[in-house]
Amino acid sequence: MSKLCEGRVAVVTGAGRGIGREYALMLAEHGAKVVVNDLGADPDGRGGDAGPAGEVVEEIRAMGGEAVVNGADVSDFDAAKAMVHQAIDTFGTLDILINNAGILRDRMVFSMSEDDWDAVVQVHLKGTFAPVHHAAAWWREQTKAGQTFDARIINTASPSGIFGNVGQTNYGAAKAGIAAFTVISAMELVRYGITVNCIAPSAYTRLTAPLMGGGDITEDAKEAMSPRWIAPIVTWLCSPAAAKVTGRVWQVGYGSLAIAEGWRQGPVVPLESQDPTTLGPVVADLMSRAELNADMSGKPAGGPGRPEREI
Repeated sequence: MSKLCEGRVAVVTGAGRGIGREYALMLAEHGAKVVVNDLGADPDGRGGDAGPAGEVVEEIRAMGGEAVVNGADVSDFDAAKAMVHQAIDTFGTLDILINNAGILRDRMVFSMSEDDWDAVVQVHLKGTFAPVHHAAAWWREQTKAGQTFDARIINTASPSGIFGNVGQTNYGAAKAGIAAFTVISAMELVRYGITVNCIAPSAYTRLTAPLMGGGDITEDAKEAMSPRWIAPIVTWLCSPAAAKVTGRVWQVGYGSLAIAEGWRQGPVVPLESQDPTTLGPVVADLMSRAELNADMSGKPAGGPGRPEREI
């Protein structure tokens, strides 16, 4: 088998279980040396256990690969820096950063506590910014010193963030922010030989199991939604073959791969008055011609034969 990431050095956050575990294992299968980060917290972010990350490291070593454990909280700015530099100090460089760590605290917005909001946004949004900041700062510094890079950053959004899902205002807002962060940081970092992409995965994991029927789901369905299906596109995006692919949000799951095309301007009308009382017919016209927001599949809600829009 051709190894796509031979000799490359990767940091994968949230790699003790689920999708992150599959990233770490597949990267190692393709020749990467991996820093396996995982705080080992419960799905809601509470607690901690270094065991899962250690088990992934042992699996990688058993297949003949190289890996080390990191137990940092990725939303801790200084700990994120230490994690990035652990890769550099241990393996001599850094080529790949995958931001995958995350938690869920689903509530309707009227029932969500301040702590539920803060914890989810902290882990997802700051937990993406902090590692990217420190990795990008190091790559930039080394580039100024004359070194060249073919580096990769992979962030993690969600259909809940780019399309929306009831009960996940905290999670969806953070994931939408990560998608925007990806697009902008790709613009900023391309001059340094760094690509930035984002995955919006759908997979059956311990975090998503309660949303996907829990124990009622069949084994065939679990296999079809295995996180192992998410890892191939990430491994490819981390390889030299993906040098010209940047600033994209990749929707993957349920047996398909797509590019989520993001916000774009819809129908337009000229504004001819500053009187708000004239806007009723204007808004009605725009609403009648605009596509409905996508549902969780990424398709316009309602599909063919959808009901008339109302205002």
